Amino acid sequence: MNENLDRLTAQGVAIWLDDLSRERLAGGGLADLVREHRVVGITSNPTIFAKAIRSGDRYDEQIGDLTRRWVRVEEAVRLLTAFDVRWACDVLRPVYEASDGMDGRVSIEVDPRVAHDTAATIAEARALWWLVDRPNLFVKIPATQKSLQAISTALAEGISINVTLIFSLDRYDQVLRAFLDGMAQAHAAGRDLASIASVASFFVSRVDTEVDSRLDKIGTREARALRGQAAIANARLAYQHFERAAASQQWQALAAAGMRPQRPLWASTGVKDPSYADTRYVTELVAPSVVNTMPEQTLRAVADHGRIQGDTIHGTYPAARQVLDDLKAVGVSYDDVVRALEDEGIAKFTASGTDLFRNLDTVLNTKRDAA
Repeated sequence: MNENLDRLTAQGVAIWLDDLSRERLAGGGLADLVREHRVVGITSNPTIFAKAIRSGDRYDEQIGDLTRRWVRVEEAVRLLTAFDVRWACDVLRPVYEASDGMDGRVSIEVDPRVAHDTAATIAEARALWWLVDRPNLFVKIPATQKSLQAISTALAEGISINVTLIFSLDRYDQVLRAFLDGMAQAHAAGRDLASIASVASFFVSRVDTEVDSRLDKIGTREARALRGQAAIANARLAYQHFERAAASQQWQALAAAGMRPQRPLWASTGVKDPSYADTRYVTELVAPSVVNTMPEQTLRAVADHGRIQGDTIHGTYPAARQVLDDLKAVGVSYDDVVRALEDEGIAKFTASGTDLFRNLDTVLNTKRDAA
């Protein structure tokens, strides 16, 4: 069953899980996936934590303590999520050590409500880095225009960063520049570059969802023929941009000084359209030095019936570019699509965080009233 995952790993793809809960940690589920399904990292977000806190009673004791201490909801969220992330970092610490710090990473997200506030994002990143206090942590910062400086500043201070919510190639180029700027500052400050890591989370399936909806509205035969092609083409071109940046003089000089590459991470790899193969955003995006973070359902689908056929990115750039040209020809604007996706992504990101705060606040107040 794990031959497919072994093949995927052999191609240079790091398999990460897009899910974290205290139930998974306490029950040994994460350790099992690390041992049996080649999982070498994990990502989390406010939606995942909100669902985890609502499910079962694993959080009751800590929430009770927070209630008795009259901890404000914002700090309660940080303490609850940091507890889980610290625990997951410890589970994955052997992977981190065995990979010389490349993998074994766990992500925690900054407060979603500060996505457009550079100074607040930097302050949040510093606080989470200090609070979790594990070398294999990633602090997730969204790739908004206002957050680019926060990404550079955090990296310059030695904080490892997962840049999230990237949809467009232009924004990805800005993220790559922010990464290099931060690492250059870290180097100038005399920091050990090998101790700082970063990934850039490029979202996949949401692109097909948005583009396919537009193609369906256009309704022509030419438009319908392009369904399901945009997301993979976009991600493949992102990898080309990664290679271009990695070949630059600045990147090479910093790499010689110990800098690790900022790997592309394929996020949103669960298939939304049931008419598509449930493993397509994994098997069609295989190349060295990438991370693929999967929901457990997708991970198990790849293990069961994914067809790993080697590198499926190199050699595809002209065809991928043609897909974007064809979309333009039938009336789908790439710039408008990625702008809408970023706006929607930030809105959902903020809403999920707000829901988490609101739900936990209700729980805290209920427990205080009962006491």
